[in-house]
Amino acid sequence: MNSERVQASVNLAAIERNCATLRSHLREGVSLCAVVKADGYGHGAVPSARAALAGGARWLAVVSSAEARELRDAGLREPPVLVMGALTAAELSEALAARADVVVWRERHVREVAAAGGGRVHVKLDSGMGRLGTSDAEEAARTAELASRTAGIELVGAMTHFATADEADDGGFFEAQLDAFARWAHEIKERQPQLVAHAANSAAVLRDARSHFDLVRCGIAVYGMDPFGEDAAAQGLEPALELVSYVAEVKRLRTGDSAGYGRRFVAQADAHLGVIPIGYGDGWRRGLSNNADVLITGRRYPLVGTVSMDNITVLLGAEQEAKSLRGEPAVLIGEQARERISAEEVARRLDTINYEVTCALTPRVPRAYHRDGARLAGPASSGADEPAAAAGAERG
Repeated sequence: MNSERVQASVNLAAIERNCATLRSHLREGVSLCAVVKADGYGHGAVPSARAALAGGARWLAVVSSAEARELRDAGLREPPVLVMGALTAAELSEALAARADVVVWRERHVREVAAAGGGRVHVKLDSGMGRLGTSDAEEAARTAELASRTAGIELVGAMTHFATADEADDGGFFEAQLDAFARWAHEIKERQPQLVAHAANSAAVLRDARSHFDLVRCGIAVYGMDPFGEDAAAQGLEPALELVSYVAEVKRLRTGDSAGYGRRFVAQADAHLGVIPIGYGDGWRRGLSNNADVLITGRRYPLVGTVSMDNITVLLGAEQEAKSLRGEPAVLIGEQARERISAEEVARRLDTINYEVTCALTPRVPRAYHRDGARLAGPASSGADEPAAAAGAERG
C-alpha cells in the first residue's frame, strides 16, 4: 500500500533528458531558458529548476517576484532569472532585490525600475498575443533606447510571445508574428548588438527554427508533455510526473445501487466498486466524473460517479477477484504494466490542455522526487544547495 493517500512522483532525470532533447533542436550559441513558473507547472519549482540546469538550461523564467525569490532563497544564485509578469511597485522592488531580470514596454516602466534602484530589463513587443507588451514597435524602440542610456539600467533582452505556435492550422498567424518580431529585433539589435532576442516557447522550438533567435523559453516540454497536446513520445519527450493513489476500499454493489453525489452512477448489474482517495481537493477535476480511466494492476478501470472533494470510485467488475484489488496502487497519470494514461489524455477528457492538468494539482498532493526510480531525499529534492552543473551558467 502507498505511504500516502495520493502522491505525485517526479523523475528529475526525465527533466534533465527533456532539456537535452530541446537543446538538440537549437543551433550553436542559442541558450535554453527553463520556465518554472506555477511551481514548475505543478512539478515543484526548485527541484525542476535544478534538473533543468543540470540538463543544460542556462536561464530560468517565472512570472512573479515571489517565484524569483523562491529560487534565489533555495540557493540558485547564479543563473539569470527572468520575471515575465506584470509587477506592482512592491513586487518590482522584490524582483530587483532578488537580482531578477524584469520586463518593460513603456518608458515609464524604465523610470520605475531606475527609481527602484535599477536592474536588468527586457523590452517586450506585443507582436500579436494581445496581452503584456506594446504593439507599437516605435514605442518599444523608444523604451529600449531610454533603457540603454538610463543610469542603473542594463538593457539585456528584446522579446515577444507567440499566440498560436501550438496550432498548425492558424491561418499564418504564427508566421506573421515571427516576421514582425524578427524585423523589430533586427532593427533594435543593429543599435544594441548585445541584446538577447527571444520569442520561442516549447511549441515554437519544435515548429520552426527561425523562431529560436538567441534564447528559447521552454515550459511544458521541459516536463515531458507535448506542447501540441498529442503525444509526448512523438516529440522525443519523456513525461516526468506520475500521479498515484490506491484502492482504499472495495464494495459490493447490487443492481440499482448508486455511488457518489447526485447518484450519477447507478449499477445496471451486480458489480464491485473501488474507492480511491483522490478528488477535486487534490486537483482531480470534477469534470472527470464518469469520464476517465484509472490503471490498477495494469488494467484500465472506468471512473464512475461524481468526483468529490476527497474520493473517486471506479467500476471493478462483477468477479470475486475484484476484492483482491484492495490496497493496490491506482495510477491516474503514468504507466503501469506497459499501459499508460497521459496528461494529454486527461486534458482531452476535460476539453482543456495538459498544462492545466498538472498545474491543477494542489499542495495537498505531496511531491516525491527520484532519478529513474532511485528515491531522492534532503537537499537533492528540496533544493537546499546549488548543483555544480548550474554553477557556470552565464549571466546574459
